[in-house]
Amino acid sequence: MPAFLSRYATPFITGLFLVSLISGIALFFHVGSAAFRGMHEWLSMVLILPFFLHTWKNWRPFVMYFKRLPMAIALGLCLVAGLVFAWPAITGTASNTGGNPAIVMARIVTDGTPAQVAPLLGHTEESLVASLKEKGFNAAETGRKLSEIASASGKEPMAMMATLASLRTDQ
Repeated sequence: MPAFLSRYATPFITGLFLVSLISGIALFFHVGSAAFRGMHEWLSMVLILPFFLHTWKNWRPFVMYFKRLPMAIALGLCLVAGLVFAWPAITGTASNTGGNPAIVMARIVTDGTPAQVAPLLGHTEESLVASLKEKGFNAAETGRKLSEIASASGKEPMAMMATLASLRTDQ
Protein backbone atom coordinates (compact mmCIF):
# COMPACT_ATOMS: atom_id res chain seq x y z
CA MET A 1 0.00 0.00 0.00
CA PRO A 2 1.44 3.39 -0.86
CA ALA A 3 2.79 5.29 2.14
CA PHE A 4 0.24 8.11 1.71
CA LEU A 5 -2.72 5.73 1.99
CA SER A 6 -1.12 3.85 4.84
CA ARG A 7 -0.39 7.05 6.74
CA TYR A 8 -3.81 8.67 6.23
CA ALA A 9 -6.34 5.80 6.38
CA THR A 10 -6.79 5.93 10.16
CA PRO A 11 -6.81 9.74 10.45
CA PHE A 12 -9.47 9.95 7.72
CA ILE A 13 -11.54 7.26 9.45
CA THR A 14 -11.31 9.28 12.66
CA GLY A 15 -12.23 12.60 11.01
CA LEU A 16 -15.07 11.18 8.92
CA PHE A 17 -16.39 9.18 11.87
CA LEU A 18 -16.52 12.39 13.94
CA VAL A 19 -18.42 14.15 11.13
CA SER A 20 -20.81 11.19 10.92
CA LEU A 21 -21.19 11.11 14.71
CA ILE A 22 -21.94 14.81 15.11
CA SER A 23 -24.24 15.03 12.09
CA GLY A 24 -26.01 11.82 13.16
CA ILE A 25 -26.67 13.22 16.62
CA ALA A 26 -27.96 16.47 15.11
CA LEU A 27 -30.27 14.53 12.77
CA PHE A 28 -31.51 12.37 15.65
CA PHE A 29 -32.49 15.47 17.63
CA HIS A 30 -33.82 17.25 14.49
CA VAL A 31 -31.34 20.11 14.83
CA GLY A 32 -30.22 21.65 11.54
CA SER A 33 -31.53 18.74 9.50
CA ALA A 34 -31.19 20.63 6.21
CA ALA A 35 -27.52 21.36 6.94
CA PHE A 36 -26.62 17.93 8.27
CA ARG A 37 -28.57 15.45 6.09
CA GLY A 38 -26.45 15.71 2.93
CA MET A 39 -23.25 15.97 4.98
CA HIS A 40 -24.15 12.85 6.94
CA GLU A 41 -25.21 10.77 3.95
CA TRP A 42 -22.38 11.69 1.57
CA LEU A 43 -19.50 11.77 4.00
CA SER A 44 -20.64 8.46 5.48
CA MET A 45 -20.31 7.09 1.96
CA VAL A 46 -16.81 8.59 1.70
CA LEU A 47 -15.96 6.89 5.02
CA ILE A 48 -16.18 3.52 3.26
CA LEU A 49 -12.89 4.02 1.37
CA PRO A 50 -10.66 4.79 4.39
CA PHE A 51 -12.40 1.97 6.28
CA PHE A 52 -11.36 -0.52 3.61
CA LEU A 53 -7.85 0.94 3.45
CA HIS A 54 -7.56 0.68 7.25
CA THR A 55 -8.85 -2.90 7.19
CA TRP A 56 -6.40 -3.79 4.41
CA LYS A 57 -3.50 -2.21 6.30
CA ASN A 58 -4.44 -4.03 9.52
CA TRP A 59 -5.68 -7.30 7.99
CA ARG A 60 -3.86 -9.76 10.30
CA PRO A 61 -5.00 -8.17 13.59
CA PHE A 62 -8.47 -7.67 12.10
CA VAL A 63 -8.82 -11.38 11.26
CA MET A 64 -7.79 -12.26 14.81
CA TYR A 65 -10.93 -10.56 16.14
CA PHE A 66 -13.05 -13.12 14.30
CA LYS A 67 -11.41 -15.93 16.25
CA ARG A 68 -12.80 -14.62 19.54
CA LEU A 69 -16.30 -14.63 21.01
CA PRO A 70 -16.66 -10.83 21.52
CA MET A 71 -16.65 -10.21 17.73
CA ALA A 72 -19.39 -12.80 17.17
CA ILE A 73 -21.46 -11.33 20.02
CA ALA A 74 -20.98 -7.75 18.84
CA LEU A 75 -21.84 -8.56 15.20
CA GLY A 76 -24.85 -10.61 16.28
CA LEU A 77 -26.19 -7.81 18.48
CA CYS A 78 -25.63 -5.23 15.73
CA LEU A 79 -27.49 -7.44 13.24
CA VAL A 80 -30.41 -7.85 15.64
CA ALA A 81 -30.50 -4.09 16.36
CA GLY A 82 -30.50 -3.32 12.64
CA LEU A 83 -33.30 -5.81 11.99
CA VAL A 84 -35.42 -4.34 14.79
CA PHE A 85 -35.40 -0.99 12.99
CA ALA A 86 -35.68 -2.39 9.46
CA TRP A 87 -38.26 -5.13 10.10
CA PRO A 88 -41.41 -2.96 9.82
CA ALA A 89 -40.30 -1.62 6.43
CA ILE A 90 -39.13 -5.05 5.23
CA THR A 91 -42.40 -6.73 6.20
CA GLY A 92 -44.66 -3.88 5.11
CA THR A 93 -45.96 -3.31 8.63
CA ALA A 94 -44.39 0.14 9.00
CA SER A 95 -46.74 2.74 10.38
CA ASN A 96 -47.65 5.68 8.15
CA THR A 97 -47.14 7.92 11.16
CA GLY A 98 -43.42 7.21 11.39
CA GLY A 99 -40.67 9.36 9.98
CA ASN A 100 -40.25 13.07 9.55
CA PRO A 101 -43.43 14.76 10.82
CA ALA A 102 -43.28 17.40 8.07
CA ILE A 103 -43.24 14.69 5.40
CA VAL A 104 -46.05 12.81 7.13
CA MET A 105 -48.14 16.00 7.22
CA ALA A 106 -47.35 16.71 3.57
CA ARG A 107 -48.65 13.23 2.71
CA ILE A 108 -51.80 13.83 4.75
CA VAL A 109 -52.46 17.16 3.01
CA THR A 110 -51.76 15.85 -0.50
CA ASP A 111 -54.07 12.91 0.17
CA GLY A 112 -56.84 15.47 0.72
CA THR A 113 -59.13 17.02 -1.86
CA PRO A 114 -59.43 20.74 -2.60
CA ALA A 115 -62.64 20.79 -0.54
CA GLN A 116 -60.81 19.38 2.49
CA VAL A 117 -57.72 21.60 2.23
CA ALA A 118 -59.29 24.88 1.05
CA PRO A 119 -60.53 26.00 4.49
CA LEU A 120 -57.00 25.65 5.91
CA LEU A 121 -55.79 28.16 3.33
CA GLY A 122 -58.70 30.60 3.60
CA HIS A 123 -60.14 29.51 0.23
CA THR A 124 -63.31 27.96 -1.01
CA GLU A 125 -63.02 24.73 -2.97
CA GLU A 126 -63.68 26.62 -6.20
CA SER A 127 -61.16 29.40 -5.52
CA LEU A 128 -58.48 26.85 -4.59
CA VAL A 129 -59.06 24.85 -7.79
CA ALA A 130 -58.90 28.07 -9.83
CA SER A 131 -55.69 29.17 -8.06
CA LEU A 132 -54.08 25.77 -8.62
CA LYS A 133 -54.90 25.97 -12.33
CA GLU A 134 -53.34 29.44 -12.48
CA LYS A 135 -50.19 28.00 -10.90
CA GLY A 136 -49.87 25.28 -13.57
CA PHE A 137 -51.80 22.43 -11.99
CA ASN A 138 -53.98 22.00 -15.06
CA ALA A 139 -55.57 18.77 -13.78
CA ALA A 140 -57.04 20.55 -10.73
CA GLU A 141 -60.66 19.65 -10.18
CA THR A 142 -63.03 19.17 -7.29
CA GLY A 143 -63.20 15.74 -5.71
CA ARG A 144 -59.69 14.74 -6.82
CA LYS A 145 -56.82 14.19 -4.37
CA LEU A 146 -54.15 16.88 -4.48
CA SER A 147 -51.46 14.22 -5.05
CA GLU A 148 -53.39 12.99 -8.11
CA ILE A 149 -53.74 16.58 -9.35
CA ALA A 150 -49.99 17.08 -9.01
CA SER A 151 -49.18 13.82 -10.76
CA ALA A 152 -51.67 14.39 -13.59
CA SER A 153 -50.23 17.92 -14.02
CA GLY A 154 -46.70 16.48 -14.32
CA LYS A 155 -45.53 17.84 -10.96
CA GLU A 156 -44.22 16.40 -7.71
CA PRO A 157 -46.33 16.39 -4.52
CA MET A 158 -43.78 18.72 -2.87
CA ALA A 159 -44.34 21.24 -5.67
CA MET A 160 -48.02 21.04 -4.74
CA MET A 161 -47.12 21.73 -1.10
CA ALA A 162 -45.01 24.76 -2.05
CA THR A 163 -47.85 26.09 -4.19
CA LEU A 164 -50.41 25.54 -1.43
CA ALA A 165 -48.20 27.42 1.01
CA SER A 166 -48.06 30.36 -1.41
CA LEU A 167 -51.86 30.38 -1.76
CA ARG A 168 -52.63 31.06 1.90
CA THR A 169 -54.89 34.12 2.00
CA ASP A 170 -53.99 35.15 5.57
CA GLN A 171 -50.34 36.01 4.85
